[in-house]
Amino acid sequence: MEHPYGYIKDNKVYLKGFLNQPDRVIGEVKEDESSTIKYFEDRFATLIEKIEALKKDIDENQNKGSFLMKLIHLKDSLLEYDALGDFVPLIEDLEKIQIFLEEIIQKNRERNLEIKRGLILEAEALKNDTDWKNTAEEFKNLKMRWIKTGPVEKEFEEEMESTFNKTVDTFFENRKHFFEGLAIAAEENIKIYEQLVVQAREAFDNPDAKKAFEISKRIQKEWKAAGKVPAEKRQPLWDEFSKLNNRIFSRFRRTMESGPQMKPWELLKKMESMTEEMKKLAKAETNPDVISSAKRLQAEWKKLPQRKPKEANLINRSFMFFSEVVFEKLFLDRLANSKYSDFSKKEETERRKIKSSILKDLIYRDESELNTIKENSENFRSNEPDFEIMLRRKIGAFKRKVDVKTHILKELSNKY
Repeated sequence: MEHPYGYIKDNKVYLKGFLNQPDRVIGEVKEDESSTIKYFEDRFATLIEKIEALKKDIDENQNKGSFLMKLIHLKDSLLEYDALGDFVPLIEDLEKIQIFLEEIIQKNRERNLEIKRGLILEAEALKNDTDWKNTAEEFKNLKMRWIKTGPVEKEFEEEMESTFNKTVDTFFENRKHFFEGLAIAAEENIKIYEQLVVQAREAFDNPDAKKAFEISKRIQKEWKAAGKVPAEKRQPLWDEFSKLNNRIFSRFRRTMESGPQMKPWELLKKMESMTEEMKKLAKAETNPDVISSAKRLQAEWKKLPQRKPKEANLINRSFMFFSEVVFEKLFLDRLANSKYSDFSKKEETERRKIKSSILKDLIYRDESELNTIKENSENFRSNEPDFEIMLRRKIGAFKRKVDVKTHILKELSNKY
């Protein structure tokens, strides 16, 4: 049985040769010749559908070059495909598409070559940068762009990959050496910090407070000048170092401030004298000399020995009270002058009335705030011991503010 593209002979199906290919057997007659021919024609129709599907994929896809090998394999398989039909137009069509894809790939590879050369230039510009964190991120971005860029011509591929990788490796090797150097330096710095802690311990144990203080100042400067170490290693050393130096300083201050040791009765007598002087200042009219004298007394009071007899508690409170009276009067004068531009020109009686009115408002405000604190303290309790101490101090401070203002108000009222 004859067919335009084949024939049946000796119960075998032949495909006629094409493109210098000899005739070849593609199958055998199974049932009858007609159905066998129909089977191989259908196979050819299926092949056409497969080629059309590939052409459609190429047409619709942006990355057309990715289909080249699939097309070549399909084209090459046509020479051995078992079917009856005209293979020549199919092969010619696929060859045209192959040329088209190869041209696209060639252009893409030329473009890829330019892109990769640009990436190499970027990498070269960054390879010696020492901004390790940001530059490492830039190199990660460069490597991602390199990977996403398609291949170049085979003749350039090895050279391009080698050049880019060497440049990237240069930066990361530099970074590695830098941090290895930091680690070595950190170990040396830790030894310096440890030695400074040892010196702080020795200074703390030194019975000469002044000598210990001088050592403390020196080693604190050395601590600031020492190099960097990881925070987790430095912090425990710093905690001990700073604690020792604080104690050295406190001891030195106590030693310097105490001066010649005073007997308890001498200290009490001096405190009483200073308190009496502050009391006089509290009764006087506010003026620069009064304020200057009050500040001088406060400075002298701070220089008194820290340890005082129990009998000094009342004197201490009196001194603090009259000190606050002096400065509360100064505040009152300033407030009155800010409210009344002609305050200083008013009659004495009028000035006292204005001050009394201002004081009453201030006392009312302080008492309201004191009541609020007391109410809140009843509603909110904490088991923390520091909280109770803080609360008592706050309430005490407001009470003293009210007492000081009340004292001044009473003084003003007696002068009407």
